[in-house]
Amino acid sequence: MNRAFNRKKDKSWMHTPDALAKHYIPYNAKFLGNTEVDQPKGTEIVKEAVRKLKFQRHIKKSEGQKTQKVELQISIYGVKILDPKTKDVQYNCQLHRISFCADDKTDKRIFTFICKDSESNKHLCYVFDSEKCAEEVTLTIGQAFDLAYKKFLESGGKDVETRKQIGTLQKRIQELETENSGLKKQLWELEEQLMIAPVPPAGSISLKPPMSTDVFDMVPFSAVTPLVPIPASNGTPPPPTTTSPTDMSKDLFGAEPFDPFTCGQADFPPDIQSRLDEMQEGFKMGLTLEATVFSLEPLGGRC
Repeated sequence: MNRAFNRKKDKSWMHTPDALAKHYIPYNAKFLGNTEVDQPKGTEIVKEAVRKLKFQRHIKKSEGQKTQKVELQISIYGVKILDPKTKDVQYNCQLHRISFCADDKTDKRIFTFICKDSESNKHLCYVFDSEKCAEEVTLTIGQAFDLAYKKFLESGGKDVETRKQIGTLQKRIQELETENSGLKKQLWELEEQLMIAPVPPAGSISLKPPMSTDVFDMVPFSAVTPLVPIPASNGTPPPPTTTSPTDMSKDLFGAEPFDPFTCGQADFPPDIQSRLDEMQEGFKMGLTLEATVFSLEPLGGRC
């Protein structure tokens, strides 16, 4: 989609971007409840959910139970559903999980949205009675979604796939560095064994075991410590060798360990990366705003 949402209402946004980015827009409503649906979008899907929850509320009302009052706080961070007195958060619906939002164009009170639950990954339809401001609430959610999507793109959402590949590369580099450290440790142990080998007494003949060689008949090379000089056949000691101390921060080939995140990229742990992937998929699906008719079968007045 070319836009973050499909908007079937020819309406302009009602709030300033700062009001939704730095603060939130509050609304008071009655909460009819939520129910599981099998699709993330669809007018018929929400119609059936509204009909079901209206019927349940009608039964509870006949038993003397009142409809729960809630406060909605809408911002670019999501739609919070709170207790209006205690301010306890009952539900926190993130915008990238909201896929469908609709209001009743005849009743002007009922509005609903479908949100994917963060724990069960099931699609839940939330239904509210908003005292004749249903259209305003749906437009506010649509504006918040639009701003959140733009903010996600500006903050690097376009590069989620690239960062995922970089994360895989970094993991492989760490594995190679670990393997390199193990090889260095083995080289150290071999050098120490050579250094403490017993020296036979003068005039004695000892059979020196041949030094181990590699597949090319070459003596193993150690980049960690210099090889022990072997005396010349005429007894003249070899010239002293000048070696610089080895930098342990370098790898087997003398190169500095590579870190792909030193170029300004952020290092995202696996849990953060999975959230970025989820947000990318949610925003890619988009939010559909729609005006429809829910009150096809009235159930005796207000809920």
